[in-house]
Amino acid sequence: MHDIEPYYNWRHLYTAEEDELSPFYGREYSEFEFSNTVYNYYVHPQWDEFGSRTLYLKILFADYQFNFAIIEVLGEWNDAIENDVMTLKREVVDLMIAHGIKKFILITENVMNFHSSDDCYYEEWWEDIRDDGGWIVSLNMPEQTRQEFVQAHLDHYVHLVDNDRWRTYQPQHLYNMIDNLMMRRLEQG
Repeated sequence: MHDIEPYYNWRHLYTAEEDELSPFYGREYSEFEFSNTVYNYYVHPQWDEFGSRTLYLKILFADYQFNFAIIEVLGEWNDAIENDVMTLKREVVDLMIAHGIKKFILITENVMNFHSSDDCYYEEWWEDIRDDGGWIVSLNMPEQTRQEFVQAHLDHYVHLVDNDRWRTYQPQHLYNMIDNLMMRRLEQG
């Protein structure tokens, strides 16, 4: 896991540590000190710790004019023991919503496992953004993780989308593509 870096080709457009509205504003990173782990495996030091012991993230892009964020996630998403969604909601998402972010693209291709609990925080997140036209999308969730997610009926709140070419888009183009898809899905109800 230590060699899986957050996607970096948009860093010339946005960095969370330089965004005064970001929960990670002012954070400094090392390229050489590996201190965070998922179980016994070190994760690359560019990933942001937000209070979970098994899940890390990187805000790849945030646009406050169009009210969207693209967040890459790594590790084990464990709601059963760690209540990771509550930590994510309270420590990151709530702060972003307060600054106008209503549309969330979660790149989840590096979420190795998912353990569900109840859906309270997913429902709360959805209720916080839906009246403003918001949505939550999980992009490229691995199949075994997706099955658990669907069995817990969390796909009522977080829409599962696949697009292996997302890295070929600029952030605004990726957002436009997913926003158009979500408008069609939400209109169909």
